[in-house]
Amino acid sequence: MAHADVLTVTDDEILARAKKIRLVLLDVDGVLTDGTVVMHGDGTESKSFFIRDGAGIVWAMRAGLTIGLLSARESATTNQRASQLGIQIVSQGGSSKAEEYARILGDHGFEDDEVAFMGDDVLDVPVLRAVGLAAVPADAVPEARAHAHWTSGCAGGRGAVRELLEMILDAQGRWADVVRELSDPGPL
Repeated sequence: MAHADVLTVTDDEILARAKKIRLVLLDVDGVLTDGTVVMHGDGTESKSFFIRDGAGIVWAMRAGLTIGLLSARESATTNQRASQLGIQIVSQGGSSKAEEYARILGDHGFEDDEVAFMGDDVLDVPVLRAVGLAAVPADAVPEARAHAHWTSGCAGGRGAVRELLEMILDAQGRWADVVRELSDPGPL
């Protein structure tokens, strides 16, 4: 089966796009997780989240970015993780990711070029096409990769989100401040 060619975007173009970002939307399964959902006999489920991705989310929000989750699949586990991290924008189970994306922008006053989105699968393509900075993890499907401006060197659920957030904050001149704040022991 033939797949669309991957977008050709220069590093300078990626940095120019990253400088404008105010909102980072993330798919959950396959981006914040490795895509595995464990179904338990009592009907509950569990997922594994990579702690460094979560730390990156918290630090990015402290540095001024807004983070949101945009998932086609409803999951109590996702709500719990969003609550732990302080993520206020959570959209799950909508009939269309494109419609939910448009609703989020309307509700929160963002423009397309101010939004980065990381997705990994075919359902994510309409949003990847719309945003200012389209990102995918290293193990995204070819159809999603074809619409990405930037591809992480890490797989979903294994640091792709952290790498994206560091790249955006670095492009905006804020990552060094985050590192300095976190590594400064203060007065001894």
